[in-house]
Amino acid sequence: MTTTSWATKPLAGWGRYPVIDATCARPESQPQTLHAFDERHGDAVLAHGFGRSYGDASLLSQGRILLTTRLDKMLAFDEVTGLLRCESGVTIGELIDVFLPRGWFVPVVPGTQFVSVGGAIGCNIHGKNHGHAGCFGDHVRRIDMLTASGEMVSCGPDEHPDLFWATVGGMGLTGVILSVELQLYPVESAAIEMESIRFNNLDEFFAISAESSDYFHTVSWIDCVKGGEQMGRGIFMRGRHASADAAAELREGPLQALLERAQRLLDGRAFQSNQLLNRATIRLFNEAYYHKHPAGELHSVVGYQPFFFPLDAVENWNYIYGERGFLQYQMVVPEREAVREILKVISKSKMASFLAVIKEFGDRDHGGLSFPCAGTTLALDFPNFGAPLLAMMERLDDIVVEAGGRIYLGKDARLSREMFRRMYPGWEEWKAVRDRWDPDRVFQSDLGLRLGLVDATAA
Repeated sequence: MTTTSWATKPLAGWGRYPVIDATCARPESQPQTLHAFDERHGDAVLAHGFGRSYGDASLLSQGRILLTTRLDKMLAFDEVTGLLRCESGVTIGELIDVFLPRGWFVPVVPGTQFVSVGGAIGCNIHGKNHGHAGCFGDHVRRIDMLTASGEMVSCGPDEHPDLFWATVGGMGLTGVILSVELQLYPVESAAIEMESIRFNNLDEFFAISAESSDYFHTVSWIDCVKGGEQMGRGIFMRGRHASADAAAELREGPLQALLERAQRLLDGRAFQSNQLLNRATIRLFNEAYYHKHPAGELHSVVGYQPFFFPLDAVENWNYIYGERGFLQYQMVVPEREAVREILKVISKSKMASFLAVIKEFGDRDHGGLSFPCAGTTLALDFPNFGAPLLAMMERLDDIVVEAGGRIYLGKDARLSREMFRRMYPGWEEWKAVRDRWDPDRVFQSDLGLRLGLVDATAA
């Protein structure tokens, strides 16, 4: 086998902040991945898929990065049970493209289809159905991974469960995921029966959410600029996979029409050098989006893509924040009053979030570094305003930690070590497992070093 080709290139997460110079190799197969690992020359290592984590979770400034995008093979599939075995670089979108025509869907999907299976496990992603289906890791039956010893190890809920649950949500710090067994779930069609409801404030959101437990998927857009009696106004969307008969009614709904209009107007890269997004333009967008939906409910049958992956309609949408990039702040809090306090801080800050999504999680909590737990989650995208934004986020951290909540490490780029430890009280137990499997500190990341999850010296 030839020597691994390593090259230095700029690398960033989806938020385009921070940007590092990374030493990377892109192996074509699992054997080449093992070979590249052997040729790391004592450096620390991290796997990197499609870079859809937002901050520095998939970055390693001092070490080597294995790009896993070419580990993209489907290895086996049981047409009767829906059990799939595939390599870790396969994306959610590729799984849907191949298996939806056969009547199977991915059990948990995030807001984009351009996430690798390995990344979905590392971040233990959640979808719009956490209350019904839990997280991605709940549907993984086995992981084959390259561990720090250089050996391939299989783990699952019943086989090396300590390694399995430290890897699910473990932010890539326990090894390189090579292949996965994933349980898909059956669907009758590619369509979604959807209801969208405009609500006037946060209290109305919680009321609608409480009466939506029969819907498999729920999510809401929220206007985080508006204050006063309309603080927390937005549009609630709930849906379920349509039956074959209902899917025959598939037609363009208002959400699809809005997305297609946005796609025609926005090309993210065209705005990368501009300061397009500020409080004034975000306020205008929010007003237009809110009032486009009439008061009351709308019923429609829509395709799965606009329902699950609305932002994928705008290619490279992360570039609309310009060269400064953006930071996402996603938190979950068990207390609703904390959500209100967070919206007040944002509204007063004059630093509006362009995209704001709110939903309620179910009660499944896997501990360790896994993010979801019972409560309300709010995801906010802020243009990188620099020091004032970082200061405001620290104020939000105080509210979240006092409420017993946490922020999503897969979206983070700036959380302090002290705050992290208060938000994730199970971190020491997770680290003990990680250190047992990686005593020489082979697997590292910039996020892991920042939060004290790993030590700096590799063997």
